[in-house]
Amino acid sequence: MAQRDKAVAWIGKRRKEETDLSTRSPPMTRFGGLVFSLQVMQKMLPRNVYENVAAAIEGKEKIRPDHADAIAVAMKEWATALGATHFCHWFQPLTGMSAEKHDSFLHWCSADQVIEKFDGAQLIQGEPDASSFPSGGLRSTYEARGYTGWDPASFAFVWKGGDGITLFIPSVFYSWNGDVLDHKIPLLRTDQRLNAAVLRLLSHAKIEANSVYSTLGWEQEYFIIDRTLRDLRPDLMIGGRTLFGAPSPKGQELEDHYFAAIKDRVLRYMKDVEDRALELGIPLKTRHNEVAPAQHEFAAFYERSNVAVDHNLLLMELMRQRALQHDLACLLHEKPFAGVNGSGKHNNWSLATDRGVNLLDPGHTPEKSLVFLFLLTAVLQGVHRHADLLRASIGTAGNDFRLGANEAPPAVISIFLGEALERFLNDIEEGKEGALRGKGKHDLKIPILPDLPRDNTDRNRTSSFAFTGNKFEYRAVGSSANCAVPMTVLGLAVAEALEELLAKTEKALHGDSLNNFAEAALPVIRESLKGSRPIRFSGDNYSAAWALEAKKRNLPNESKSLHAFKALESPKAAKLFEGILTPRELQARFEVQVEMYAKTVFIEAKLMLEMFFTQIFPAAMRSLGEIGRAHKSAKEGGFEPQAALEIGKRLQKAIDASGSLAQELEQLLRQAETLTGEDLGVHCCDQIVPKGMELRGYVDQIERLTDDSLWPLPKYRELLFLV
Repeated sequence: MAQRDKAVAWIGKRRKEETDLSTRSPPMTRFGGLVFSLQVMQKMLPRNVYENVAAAIEGKEKIRPDHADAIAVAMKEWATALGATHFCHWFQPLTGMSAEKHDSFLHWCSADQVIEKFDGAQLIQGEPDASSFPSGGLRSTYEARGYTGWDPASFAFVWKGGDGITLFIPSVFYSWNGDVLDHKIPLLRTDQRLNAAVLRLLSHAKIEANSVYSTLGWEQEYFIIDRTLRDLRPDLMIGGRTLFGAPSPKGQELEDHYFAAIKDRVLRYMKDVEDRALELGIPLKTRHNEVAPAQHEFAAFYERSNVAVDHNLLLMELMRQRALQHDLACLLHEKPFAGVNGSGKHNNWSLATDRGVNLLDPGHTPEKSLVFLFLLTAVLQGVHRHADLLRASIGTAGNDFRLGANEAPPAVISIFLGEALERFLNDIEEGKEGALRGKGKHDLKIPILPDLPRDNTDRNRTSSFAFTGNKFEYRAVGSSANCAVPMTVLGLAVAEALEELLAKTEKALHGDSLNNFAEAALPVIRESLKGSRPIRFSGDNYSAAWALEAKKRNLPNESKSLHAFKALESPKAAKLFEGILTPRELQARFEVQVEMYAKTVFIEAKLMLEMFFTQIFPAAMRSLGEIGRAHKSAKEGGFEPQAALEIGKRLQKAIDASGSLAQELEQLLRQAETLTGEDLGVHCCDQIVPKGMELRGYVDQIERLTDDSLWPLPKYRELLFLV
């Protein structure tokens, strides 16, 4: 029996693990149990030290050096009580993932005795090798020194993995000469810039606040498949997506998977992830089946953006690890399976004050409404001006296969506001007194049902950037992405627009009342709305007509991420990132993005060739031989089956074509070995990717024509439905 057949037979025999729910404590009692939270600190730290930490978390002051030892000792005592033996600075290098180096608490006491020790110096700063991470030329091999620095704004936590328990300290990452080598520092700096700009606006509107921060609520889509089947596919095991694979006879055509009943095996996995996420303080709210078979989603409550980014990275690692414990595999690639829904990570973004006020909620007071209109105008202006950078911020080799297909937004960045807001802004532009309608009600003519609220607007799932009532949903972000990158670009675009709008308004301002500010602001708002009008679109973003219309509006439409990255090299980008990244650091981001793209494509091409020559071609030739022998035997018996002859010819034609394409792909890889930098990226994007897709087309034909018992790779019907 072939390995694929054995795997399929084994899946149905797996022992079902039942959980005794009666012994499980309520979720809320476990929330944050592995987090060194403010509540824990308040109990364990002297009052003056605790107040210093609390103020640092709010961005009001720095951690005092003389408090570092007390904080470190309390953190170690708390962590070791939970079983921790090691600590690490947990950071976000330019790989897009997280990184960690574990150090033991052990410390020499005497020549024959050790103790556990953790002091303020170890808490404040670590020193990993900076030259072993992507740096875009900021670090060379002989310039290895880099530093991690504790980020008090994100709580330390205890991570349980394997048989180890480790204290994780969220940190930033930078080089010996101060170059930024991570994704967290730019996001934190961006929030500072937003804070200053929005507080300036709030002071004019007479709304009290001490600080403002961006908020993020992410929706994490993913696929869950059987681990045994995954392990029989080199492409899924190494690259996270199927490089070959004919469509299943049934995919998502019947729309029967979305919000359907969750399979027991998957639900057990989801519950396991949720339990551990709650202990880590990750506020998961929603779980459900997504559109494609085997596709699902977790969604979290909104949090401060920097904390939400940390929590999303933690959750992705948790999802991967816990899947293995259930003999499952979690796929976070943007397009694991061709022809069905891809996976995104919708980023729901807003701005909030330290008093809990959501500033993108339209509100019911003149002050709140004016602030909302001013911020909305800034978002429109910022996204319109920097649509190319926003596209670059979500660019990866994987996301290119997702954008514009099966419910993912296209590469064109546009904003959907909905009927009520569009009418309101049109009135403002025309000099009329604009007003937002209140929510209506639905009467479904069923006496037993109460009147149900009706939102001001419908939703547009084809829009890349949509207003959804009190926040913006950036739908183009890929499922494997680090949210910090697009949230940094978005935050900067809005901050820059706010600063410009405020400068123009303040120049025309006479007097200090709300009416005076509104009178000075409205002409500025009107001018900005007219300028950013091209970014507003409420129709079908999938339609060919929209692509033509977007071109007329001069909106960027770059379907290939490699070419979209060029926006990072523009003078406009350098100006936007002033104070956040130096021109050298920004150029390094471009170099890293190109390098990661090229390496991904190169790895996938090598995988395609290995799978073709060692698995697909031999199976196809055996099947062709079987057809030939069967035809010969039938002919000797006086019967010549024409169907067998025709199928054999089709299979042979596909084998010949795919063999030629594989050789051409080999030649392109040899050429790639002579290239570097952007030249290599362009070669991979414009030559290798199209050739690989062409090869895939013929291999998928071979799969449809090859004897099923000879096909070595688990098929889509098994991967998507045998869970």
